[in-house]
Amino acid sequence: MSVTSAPPGSVSQKSVSLDEIWPELHDGMYKIITDLYKGFPREKWMLLYTHVYNYCAASQSKSGVMKVSSTTKQAAPGANYVGEELYSNLNHFLKGHMKDLLKVAETKMDESLLNYYYSEWDRYTCAMKYINNIFQYLNRYWIKREIDDGKKEVYEVLVLSLVIWRDCLFGPLKTRLTSALLELIESERNGYQINTSLVKGVIHGYVSLGLNREKPKETILQVYKSSFEEQFLASTENYYTNESMKFISENTVADYMKKVESRLNEETKRVQQYLHQSTETELITRCEKVLIEKVVENIWGEFQTLLETDKISDLTRMYALLSRIPRGLEPLRATLEKHVQNVGLQAVSAIGSAGTVDPKLYVDTLLQVFKKYNDLVTGAFRSDTGFVASLDKACRRFINENAVTQAAKSSSKSPELLARYTDFLLKKSAKNPEESEMDHLLNEVMTVFKYIEDKDVFQDFYSKMLAKRLIHGTSTSEDLEGVMIGKLKSTCGYEYTSKLQRMFTDMSLSRELLDRFNTHVEQVEQTTLGGIDFSVLVLATGSWPLQPPATNFSIPKELQSCEQLFQKFYQVQYSGRKLNWLHHLSKGELKTKYLPSNKTGYTLQCSTYQIGVLLQFNSVEELTNEELQGSTQLTDGILKSTLVTLLKSKILVSDNDGEEEFGKTTKFSLNKQFKNKKTKIFINVPVLAQVKEEIDTTHKTVEEDRKHQIQAAIVRIMKMRKQLSHSSLMSEVIAQLQTRFNPKVNVIKKCIDILIEREYLQRVEGQKDMYSYVA
Repeated sequence: MSVTSAPPGSVSQKSVSLDEIWPELHDGMYKIITDLYKGFPREKWMLLYTHVYNYCAASQSKSGVMKVSSTTKQAAPGANYVGEELYSNLNHFLKGHMKDLLKVAETKMDESLLNYYYSEWDRYTCAMKYINNIFQYLNRYWIKREIDDGKKEVYEVLVLSLVIWRDCLFGPLKTRLTSALLELIESERNGYQINTSLVKGVIHGYVSLGLNREKPKETILQVYKSSFEEQFLASTENYYTNESMKFISENTVADYMKKVESRLNEETKRVQQYLHQSTETELITRCEKVLIEKVVENIWGEFQTLLETDKISDLTRMYALLSRIPRGLEPLRATLEKHVQNVGLQAVSAIGSAGTVDPKLYVDTLLQVFKKYNDLVTGAFRSDTGFVASLDKACRRFINENAVTQAAKSSSKSPELLARYTDFLLKKSAKNPEESEMDHLLNEVMTVFKYIEDKDVFQDFYSKMLAKRLIHGTSTSEDLEGVMIGKLKSTCGYEYTSKLQRMFTDMSLSRELLDRFNTHVEQVEQTTLGGIDFSVLVLATGSWPLQPPATNFSIPKELQSCEQLFQKFYQVQYSGRKLNWLHHLSKGELKTKYLPSNKTGYTLQCSTYQIGVLLQFNSVEELTNEELQGSTQLTDGILKSTLVTLLKSKILVSDNDGEEEFGKTTKFSLNKQFKNKKTKIFINVPVLAQVKEEIDTTHKTVEEDRKHQIQAAIVRIMKMRKQLSHSSLMSEVIAQLQTRFNPKVNVIKKCIDILIEREYLQRVEGQKDMYSYVA
């Protein structure tokens, strides 16, 4: 045997036989595998590596003599590498070591068995990394060739060590090992402290022994799952079945939920501490089934009580637990919807008739209920879409149908009161909130508005109130008015607010027109309008919800010249347009000169009708009701309400001792004894009867507008569809209009009949309940 090149420590020109090298290999491996922690000299390790190299690198000649023939450490291609006997000896050596370990293990039980098994496993796996390196040449050539040739029972040395451990030591011990592990885990569940590092180490061994037959270097979880996980999951299910039934029978549901939450957290932590991560999903699923699903009826039954007692932390916990199981939350959503609806109805009933006349009280009551349960839904129920939907349904019901709307016999009462509350916020008043709060308050208005079904009613009331604020200059801020319209636009679209926005445009154009008129009066007419400070607003009929009054008011002669002068100017500016004077919306100021007690006089802020009445007393001391009606041309009702406001403010006195009921001959005169601490007095106080009449008129207008909208929707649908059944037409009309209001079925039917009479539609002959469009 000649050696031209060899690794360090090799002996040149020397024959290599297994009998020569094996005793030294055996002793070295035994020392490594039993006493590695005391150290192993590098020189000794290199010698063992060289023995394996020299033996494996030898090629077998035809005469059977082994010789090393290599100019490098790698033999020439086609060499007949040896290694079978060496591999066999290593196999027997490792199996012998397993027998020794098994003898000792048979004498141990429970935790002592686990401690012994884990310490030997740790020692063995560390040692085999060194031994694997000693046999690296065997791995690289002979073993690789055998594996490539399809030998199923040949493995790389490190893999071989695990196969032998699995078959010769783990196999006989696995039942006892798993039982000991499960006992330790149960002890931990019972509150005892255990050595989690020991459990983790043993279970890691289970995982490491899962060798893939197709790809031996890869680890699969077959051993872990079949030898440990299956039994672990079964014991877990059994443990918690017994515990849960006992605990829930002896404690409240709230305490039980705390226990379940704690147990689920423990099991998740258990996986993180010493189990394989793949176990977590099935483990938690089994726990949820036993701890939640099997007692879900008990948990559901407690939900109503927790809602009534506002147990937010328990509700949060209940949601978190029930969201883990299929359909666990469905009954809660239905219960929440019913509960919120009842609470809302009770809250509105509690404010009684005050809610009908106090928009702020009414809206605040609605918001109080919404805020409470919205906080619950967004907090405890994590904005769950199902609970959000339940809250929305409940709010929609109690906001549109409650004691206040029932008393008014109309669901339109809610949008009316909301519009009045908005008017309260946006109108100048000593009670106005701080400007910093306004955006928040307007957002609250939009919260209620979202649930209002009759949005067209709100639109009508809001537009009329906005018109009054703009005309009388009583808006808190035009910026805030714009903010509110912007919010409505983003919710309902451009069409909903187009007329509202045109009102602001009209106000701007009207101011420009007034400036031109004043310039015209000074430069062309060369007059001062008789000393009267006269201003006028010109508003487009189509944009403003303003109707001429049902009376022919005779404007006082003092104001006639102003009106006529502006009329003339306007006709020149815009020929073909017609001006309608809305005196019922006009106002002005009068200066008193008849009171000896106040020589400087009082300034009276009045409506134009009040001015028309008071100016009659410039020429006479006393006038009857009939005479006043003749000179002002006001109707009985309007004149009466005007006189009542003047009597209540004590500007006028009557001969019927201040009674509000008076006849044609009742006499009125100026109160010469009038006194007031203020020099500027506002007497334009609307009478409740007028407000009620205006509200009733608005509701009637809404009903008429709805009929037109329903008819328009029917025509649009039929024009597109050409033919449609009665039920389909009804469904499409409702779907198209429900964003503005909920059209009533009987009204839709009447509208269909009207359109048939007008020959927009016709019934299809021979087909029941079928309509066709008449082009």
